[in-house]
Amino acid sequence: MRQKLPKIKRLYTFMLQSFLPLFMMTFFICLFIVLMQFLWRYIDDLVGKGLTIDVISELFFYAALTMVPMALPLAILLASLMTFGNLGERFELTAMKASGVSLFRTMRPLIVLMVFIAIGAFFFQNNVLPIAQTKMWTLLYSMRQKSPEVEIPEGTFYDQIPGVNLYVEHKDSETGMLYDMMIYDVSKGFDNSRIILADSGKLSFTEDKTHLFLQLYNGEQFEQLQNQDAISTKSKGKFVPYRRESFSEKQLRVAFDANFSRMDESTMQQQYVGKNISQLLQTIDSVNQRVDSIGSTYAKDIKEAPYFGITYYRKKYVDHKLTDVPQNQIILDDTLNLDTLLMAKGGSYARTYLVQAKNKAKRHRQDYEFKSFSMKDQRKSIRRHDIEMQKKFTLSFACIIFFFIGAPLGAIIKKGGIGTPLVISVILFIIYYIIDNTGYKMAREGRLEVWMGMWLSSVILLPLGVFFTYKAVHDSALFNLDAYRNFFRKLVGVNETRHYEIKEVVMDDVYSSKAIEMATELHEKFQFFVSKHKKRQSYYEYWIKGYSRKEILDLEESLEGLVTYLSNSRNQLLINKISQYPILKKIWANQPSTSMLLSWVGILLFPIGIPIYFVGLKSHAALMRDVKAVLKVNNDVLELLNENSI
Repeated sequence: MRQKLPKIKRLYTFMLQSFLPLFMMTFFICLFIVLMQFLWRYIDDLVGKGLTIDVISELFFYAALTMVPMALPLAILLASLMTFGNLGERFELTAMKASGVSLFRTMRPLIVLMVFIAIGAFFFQNNVLPIAQTKMWTLLYSMRQKSPEVEIPEGTFYDQIPGVNLYVEHKDSETGMLYDMMIYDVSKGFDNSRIILADSGKLSFTEDKTHLFLQLYNGEQFEQLQNQDAISTKSKGKFVPYRRESFSEKQLRVAFDANFSRMDESTMQQQYVGKNISQLLQTIDSVNQRVDSIGSTYAKDIKEAPYFGITYYRKKYVDHKLTDVPQNQIILDDTLNLDTLLMAKGGSYARTYLVQAKNKAKRHRQDYEFKSFSMKDQRKSIRRHDIEMQKKFTLSFACIIFFFIGAPLGAIIKKGGIGTPLVISVILFIIYYIIDNTGYKMAREGRLEVWMGMWLSSVILLPLGVFFTYKAVHDSALFNLDAYRNFFRKLVGVNETRHYEIKEVVMDDVYSSKAIEMATELHEKFQFFVSKHKKRQSYYEYWIKGYSRKEILDLEESLEGLVTYLSNSRNQLLINKISQYPILKKIWANQPSTSMLLSWVGILLFPIGIPIYFVGLKSHAALMRDVKAVLKVNNDVLELLNENSI
């Protein structure tokens, strides 16, 4: 034990040294990619606002922290694929297995590392992410509300100044002078608009950056006078007066706040994105209590509402006190004919009663619809908080699942580098993202329970991780195309051929007596099979008996045993002859079912059973041809063996 510990410790150190650099590299690459996606999504809110570098850097820092839950699982998947793919490509995994180190022992240090990463991811989601999301969304909303930077274009109207449209034919970038200007000022409303034409002008800000200052030269101003007198004049059919003014120099001041003002974070902290688990649970409990209280109030109102002028409560003395007591069920002495009551005062009154009843029903409907909207908003708030709480746990679980998908898959495909692992990782992550996003939207809309929607992707990917791990531990040829090709050949019955050559080195010599004994035994087995199945089976016999799979497997094992033994011969004629043995095909149609219950189901399902029966007859005929071909070749082999030509 003391001799093995240093080796194992060196193995653990080697695995950590192989994984950690790749993990750090892939994490920052994935984080950069999702950060670019964030930039592409919100670039319209950032461009043209005149924001300083420190504000933009702060936004990207908090956005990067917010994107960690998306980048971390993808980085783990890609890093584990690359690590074990490199080990497999360099045959280091093979060397470890040859030394008696299993795949699980190789993965052990990384499994422990994944547990620590999952724990860290949980605390990050609970303690760091709410703060980062609060600051990021506060900054983003503040940037959206900031006025755009004034950059006057040439030859087109500029409408980013509130209440003013500005047209400039030409501008001098060195002096800042604007030429051939046209200004539409509607800041006081369209009824009091004014138009200003100027040969030139200059634009600047006031010191506090809350107003624009326009210095205009050589122009005219047209202003519509929409005052009280003008309105009365207009009503009499006369034109509304306006004022025309010529100026050599004019100053115009327009309200325009160019400063960046940060919103208060307290508003965002009250949202679900800014809360940890304890705060989320507290909010969920309080909103649930509010919903239950509102629901009880609504139910009580419906229950105690008076119907047909009969109140729910009646006055009664209880313990010498006048109190409200619910009335018992009221039973009429005689059947009440509503039609007679409705028509008692004539048709006009009946129509009035119906209209009033309809209007009253509409009012009640609108009232309860409004109340249902209020309840709907409360339940939506509960779901949003519950979704955010479930996210605290799903990230940690996803990290472990992606490791148990990536590591075994890398050991199976044995491809290192960044090409193949990147393609596989992207495909798997896209599948995960689609499933996760679908579950999130269904949970948000209330179509699924919140825990079902948020854990949907993990539940679907968990069996995939178990499957890949099982295949990797048992060295299964999961991506061996030849294995799949041979499987489908056997499934559809495609003919396969043998090819043998004289071996340069023979470990087991071939003895004539033993070879003749094996060939004779093979001949008897195949001859018995032919004599047993001389007649074509009926529909009933096919479903009940068929050609026994166990018997066909015994024939195949006997044939392959003889061929394997004779392949060590140094006689070229015999080697050529055993290459003519056909390969028996084990097709499911030879015996459709080994269960009596399923056989009777096939018999009774006559429309479905008939096509299967004809397929089975075809496979029986093909098998019988192969069996007879084996007998023919086997006779030639016996002749060669009897001639002692081995």
